[in-house]
Amino acid sequence: MAGTVTITTAAGESFTAYEAKPDGAPKGGLVLIQEIFGVNQVMRDLAEGFAAQGYHVLAPDLFWRQEPGVDITDKTEAEWQKAFALLNGFDQDKGVADLQATISHLRGLGVGKVGTVGYCLGGRLALLTALRTDADAAVSYYGIMLAPLVPEFEKISAPLLMHIAELDKYVPPADREAVLAALASRPTASAYVYDGQEHAFARVGGQHYNVDAATLANGRTEAFLAKALAA
Repeated sequence: MAGTVTITTAAGESFTAYEAKPDGAPKGGLVLIQEIFGVNQVMRDLAEGFAAQGYHVLAPDLFWRQEPGVDITDKTEAEWQKAFALLNGFDQDKGVADLQATISHLRGLGVGKVGTVGYCLGGRLALLTALRTDADAAVSYYGIMLAPLVPEFEKISAPLLMHIAELDKYVPPADREAVLAALASRPTASAYVYDGQEHAFARVGGQHYNVDAATLANGRTEAFLAKALAA
């Protein structure tokens, strides 16, 4: 069952989130964090897929301060240009606050533990939820701009899973190695590098989608969440 809900920020403002509910009682809550294309069909399909696994899912509209309801694809140059403009205008600190509001909203529904899963920009934000929110677990798919966050990695205490593309054009190899080295000292964190894979290898329908790598990553995510969000 899917629909839209309204979430209120600590400042009293409001934004919407796509909601997907499981059949029966949820085995946890999940905040699904968008890419730079907004809460589009890819994100809605992902939300419904996680709901089918038993989670109560919310995918918040994080670009609402710039343009509510962004829903674009990765298929045209014009859409890419709009996506990058939205990324450049996005206040990530306020975005993390919106994610905390979404986590709190889910908890208020009595879903139990709440985790986050994010892709691309959302992959960075998922890591930020592990650093700056009270999320019970976080999963990051090919996050961008991760290396500047390394000094904060000492804050990681909840379970964290990271999927990293070896050939990610948005992540220099030196940055990737710095992130992996810093994660190695965090006992609740695990990371996998997908050899030969490009950015967005798990985006169904995307240019770099790879069914084998995506299936492997998604299977790891499913097992991770089942353990991390268990009652």
